Amino acid sequence: MASGKTILVLGGGIGGIVSAVRLRRLLSREHRVVLVEKEASHVFSPSFLWLMIGERGAAEISRPLAALQRRGVELVHGVIERIDPAERRIRVNGSDLTGDYMIIALGAEYAPELVPGLAEAGHNFYTLAGAESLRATLPKLRSGRIVVLVASMPFKCPAAPNEAAMLLDYDCRRRGVRKSIQIDLYTPEPGPMPVAGPEVSAALRGMIEAKGIGYHAGHTVTSVDPGKHRLAFANGTEADFDLLAYVPPHRAAKVVQDAGLCGESGWVPVNRGTLETKFPNVCAIGDVTGIMLTSIGKPLPKAGVFANSQAEVVAHNIASAIASRGGPMRRFGGEGECFVETGDGRAGFGSGNFYAEPAPQIKLRAPSMLLHWGKVAHEKYWLWSRF
Repeated sequence: MASGKTILVLGGGIGGIVSAVRLRRLLSREHRVVLVEKEASHVFSPSFLWLMIGERGAAEISRPLAALQRRGVELVHGVIERIDPAERRIRVNGSDLTGDYMIIALGAEYAPELVPGLAEAGHNFYTLAGAESLRATLPKLRSGRIVVLVASMPFKCPAAPNEAAMLLDYDCRRRGVRKSIQIDLYTPEPGPMPVAGPEVSAALRGMIEAKGIGYHAGHTVTSVDPGKHRLAFANGTEADFDLLAYVPPHRAAKVVQDAGLCGESGWVPVNRGTLETKFPNVCAIGDVTGIMLTSIGKPLPKAGVFANSQAEVVAHNIASAIASRGGPMRRFGGEGECFVETGDGRAGFGSGNFYAEPAPQIKLRAPSMLLHWGKVAHEKYWLWSRF
């Protein structure tokens, strides 16, 4: 019998959970699967958009990570202080852990402080606390201007700010105050979800503008004045707001940067098929990675669907290597999809291959009630199947 191996999975988001659970299913119990995460609970972040308009509560979309221990996954709860990828060693809670394999799934860190005044002026709906504070504030707003702001690129879940604007429109209409409230979306992007191609981007912009939402492309925020409720942009324009819902700047966590894992993009470069890093037996998946789509000169979007697929690939390949099964490695092929909530109990659906040549091949299905319920079913299945 082969000696037992230890696989360290860093991060308890979508990619980390899928990696750990899949490895535990594929490997015999002589091998250890250790998940390291600073939070005690996993919160299904795609549901923050529903939470911000009062259609979910935190308890409905949260599950204790300790539940994974029933599946045989070892859980270490603590902040990772140092990563040594060459030795596949980490320091957490003042002690060292070493693995035979390491999967880095630490996601993206939010850095609102990079834009002066941003954190003080608005609600970061990419966090549970921010989505909850936005939900508490919305009913008080009866007139004025709501601004949805994308602070910088890249950011995860590229459909989310567009969904947020349309769901805020829906919330205002059902409260009977839409005629008194202006809604605008400001973003540094040239258009919604530009990596999906001009046709998809134009179609999505059409959905947004058809709801009377102002779409302002090419606006990179430089500062926010919380007292005056004013945004300043790099192109010299300004915009006032009464309520600000924002997507913060993203970056790789400092512990990842300090480990020498990041490339010129500021994210971890990997083999785009196998997700291997430059360090032997160390893979990185999900939002922490930087994968360039060379055909169009843009990065692969950061999205949970990719983290999920990449986790399946990496788990299979590590399990095969441990079991010495041989054969070709599985490869992530760039396929992905996402629901696009538009309000009124409807959602669109984009899907396709982002690795396709000469450009990503993505299609966007028109919004329908059936697709909305498809997203609801996905939420329920994810939380049930993993925990």
